[in-house]
Amino acid sequence: MPGLEDLYREIILDHYRTPRNRGELETPPAVESNGHNPLCGDEITVYLLVDGEGADTVVSDIKIGGQGCSISQSSASMMSQAVKGKSVTEARALIRRFKSMMSIEGNEPDDGADEVALGDLEALQGVVKFPVRIKCAVLGWNTLNQALDEAVAH
Repeated sequence: MPGLEDLYREIILDHYRTPRNRGELETPPAVESNGHNPLCGDEITVYLLVDGEGADTVVSDIKIGGQGCSISQSSASMMSQAVKGKSVTEARALIRRFKSMMSIEGNEPDDGADEVALGDLEALQGVVKFPVRIKCAVLGWNTLNQALDEAVAH
């Protein structure tokens, strides 16, 4: 369906040209996590601020830094929009759902996670046709997962 592919391409380019939540947060209180793909040179830095405790822990702010291809940078931009204001549990479900969409084994969504709405993130589903680019798309997500682990450990 060419119209849908064009729309998805425009969403990806929009996030690449005008990334959302770009910048840094003061560390601490935020945690900083760095991701790097040595095969292509993509770099992502996630600055994450969470508030609350236990099941009530929420991603109160997120900023993204780094440089790389349009896929890695737009995926990180879309990711930052998708998780901001969500509980850590919801953010982790979104990570699993996104990685499942990217056909990454071992990341099958939990029961009910298929209902996790991806919104603009669905624009990246075409990346699966290019296996070498999947790592670009998930770099920010892996970095976010590390940041969540660090943030909830404190």
